[in-house]
Amino acid sequence: MPIEVSQVRNIGIIGQGGGGKTSLGDAILFVGGATTRRGSVDDGSSAFDFEPEEVRRKLSLGTGFHHTAWKKHQITLVDAPGYINFLTDGLNSMRACTTAVFVLEPSVGAAKVEAERLWSRAEQLALPCVGFVTKMDRENADFEAALKDVSDVLRGKPVPVQLPIGSAESFRGVIDLIGMRALIGQPDGSMKEEAIPADLNDAAKAARERLMEAAAETDDALVEQYLESGELTAEQLAQALRTAVRECRFVPIFCGSATKIIGIPPLLDFLVDFTPSPAERPAAVGEDVKTGEPAERPPSPSAPFSAIVFKTVVDPFSGKLSVFQVVSGELHGDSAVLNVNKDSKERIGHLLRIEGKKQAQVEKLTTGEIGAVAKLKDTEAGDTLTDEKAPIKYPGLVPFSAAISFAIEPKAKGDEEKVIQALHKLAEEDQTLKLERDPQTKEIILSGVGQLHIEVTVEKLKRKFGVDVELKAPKVPYKETIKGSAKAQGRLKKQTGGRGQFGDTYLEVSPLPRGSGFEFVDNIVGGVIPRQFIPAVEKGIREALPEGFLAGYEIVDVRVRLYDGSHHSVDSSEMAFKIAASIGFKTALSNAKPILLEPIMALEIAVPDESMGDVIGDLNSRRGKVLGVDPKVGSQVIRALVPMAEVLRYSPDLRSMTSGRGAFTMEFDHYEELPAHLAEKVIKEAEERKAAQQH
Repeated sequence: MPIEVSQVRNIGIIGQGGGGKTSLGDAILFVGGATTRRGSVDDGSSAFDFEPEEVRRKLSLGTGFHHTAWKKHQITLVDAPGYINFLTDGLNSMRACTTAVFVLEPSVGAAKVEAERLWSRAEQLALPCVGFVTKMDRENADFEAALKDVSDVLRGKPVPVQLPIGSAESFRGVIDLIGMRALIGQPDGSMKEEAIPADLNDAAKAARERLMEAAAETDDALVEQYLESGELTAEQLAQALRTAVRECRFVPIFCGSATKIIGIPPLLDFLVDFTPSPAERPAAVGEDVKTGEPAERPPSPSAPFSAIVFKTVVDPFSGKLSVFQVVSGELHGDSAVLNVNKDSKERIGHLLRIEGKKQAQVEKLTTGEIGAVAKLKDTEAGDTLTDEKAPIKYPGLVPFSAAISFAIEPKAKGDEEKVIQALHKLAEEDQTLKLERDPQTKEIILSGVGQLHIEVTVEKLKRKFGVDVELKAPKVPYKETIKGSAKAQGRLKKQTGGRGQFGDTYLEVSPLPRGSGFEFVDNIVGGVIPRQFIPAVEKGIREALPEGFLAGYEIVDVRVRLYDGSHHSVDSSEMAFKIAASIGFKTALSNAKPILLEPIMALEIAVPDESMGDVIGDLNSRRGKVLGVDPKVGSQVIRALVPMAEVLRYSPDLRSMTSGRGAFTMEFDHYEELPAHLAEKVIKEAEERKAAQQH
């Protein structure tokens, strides 16, 4: 059945991991009639967490989608993961939401870093937020503590529109401050209206005054009326609340219990009556593909079609599913669109609406709706799809930085290509995965947000693609160079029954500035080495560079000068000079003070103020060099240079030092000399590996 834009609501259910988001989503689906029984995370029946890895761990590993109807409106629920390892998927999915329901826990100091990041993303998107204090039936539930977290940790302005009736075992309903009535939870999830309990009358009146005061502040005339009369009409209060929500003036706070299914109908009423439809959200800003200038596209069905693909789901059997939001216009099945990022046409087949692990086919999708399409040939998450006649390009996805890396090795011989292909497919689905082959160590390196992230990826590899792998700490890609200059002769003379082999070279090696690579200088005069053999000399040296000299690591930043030599008119050959040059090069290196170089990483670490001393002390213990500290609200950003060998497993250590509130980005910066005592250890390990291989 066709839907009007005004009837569309895309509700992001956000908050930190373990806070009860998915349980709230399951309760909404049940109350809205989309499911016949309330799904449960605990028993594995949730409509959102259905992947085997999610069921086993009892947590959301990716964004889930489902929808229900309420008062002739279509509510699409976007259940965003809240654990740090999987947060990026949720941050990207939030751009398709019209409102966020921020799930809060009723205990002191419950809000964690994940909640802060999701809150910041909502602010960045100017996304209206509604707070829902869940678990009010739990022991020691404290409604006021959740409000304190919103103001102190998230720096929002919480304004209750409900008060709880009872708490813990005695929690049975809510007081609706807009209608000044009590709503008592019923076994089927509905709410029965009653008079406000006498012992809560005074608290309800005081809370309603605060609500009216906050709502009145949206309009000068209302402020004046409220100050004069101390009251707003029901119509004025409703209109002021709509304005406050749309303009993110404050956070209306609801409460309830997802497991007891208390407080769900009034929350749905508010989402339908007071939060914006896609048509009431600001126009989308992008880039005019033809001119390169900024461009806006109004959220209207009559505007040219455009959509942003914000998620990809890959299944080895059904193929790739692209999940998108229609930003403007309408999209019909069996139509053609332009992918502006790839400059390619895509054929849209059947349009789908996601219903948990299933999909339902629809004829068309209108502005604001979230849908999916299978088997687009070039499209990836972050791409813009548009009408070919009116192309516009929207900003891509939230950037991320890998925090942990593992070398990945197939358990079965010959499975390497299969592993790489499967990982590429998983990386298409999860753009926080990074796959590369280290050119020096030849290892396949898989990087991700955290250890749990990588472990889940390995489980998916086995389940979806049938390949088993082993995780190992990646080898540090050391390099070798020299600190001094030296000369040496490289000579090859072999006499056999037939033709012999003769090559004679005199070489000088000297260091180059860091990062220069390799330089070959030909200083031969008088034809002592014929011109046709000079390239063979250079080739012999170049082929020796990757083999190393001290510990088998690539030799860099070296100049080699060929300044003398001799040849034999019959026995000299390219091969002879190649071998002679390699011998001379290694002899010269031994006298040129060879050293090992280690990679140095640039880190930016955001930490709470109270953790800064611990983190800086830890960096010093890792041979790090702190470059500076930049203050931010409530936190500090530490800039430092640290050897790669010291931060291979930095992510869990930082989480431990900062109670999970620290975050960092890391990238390669430069190479530096490895201290002698550590170099000895690396060289010894290399010798032991070589000896083991020979045996």
